[in-house]
Amino acid sequence: MQNAKPVLLVEDNIVNAMAVKRAFGNLKAPKSVVHLENGEEALKYLKDDSNRKPDLILLDINIPGMNGIDFLRIIKGNPILKSIPVVMLTTSDDERDITDCFELNVVGYVIKPLDEELFVETIETVARYWCCSKLPNIKAPVERYDSSQNTAEAVSLQK
Repeated sequence: MQNAKPVLLVEDNIVNAMAVKRAFGNLKAPKSVVHLENGEEALKYLKDDSNRKPDLILLDINIPGMNGIDFLRIIKGNPILKSIPVVMLTTSDDERDITDCFELNVVGYVIKPLDEELFVETIETVARYWCCSKLPNIKAPVERYDSSQNTAEAVSLQK
């Protein structure tokens, strides 16, 4: 489990966060769940090179400060972070939210059931899929500036 990349959960509701952790635990999934309560904390975590980049981000839309869609815009515009799969995990069934998220290349949009037992079952379904899904070993491009030539070139780094 130490070598497995984590799942990043961006969720301000502690009860929902506990249910997500419980769902992954129920499956004995070889993934740790890193829980952060807002987009600013999540961006800080993702940009910190000492943290392993997650295999998956579970993202709520209605989080304090920067909402989930704004967070999504930032990471999908970042060449290092854009390849991380994102599943929206939200109470919003607003058609505009769904469209906006898919236009920003989310891989799934899950509406949180209000019933806690059903919520855990839903998360277990997501966890089962992601635990058996093969993800590419993508080397994220990073720009390196060459001051002697006043140019930037893309290089690959793996975290």
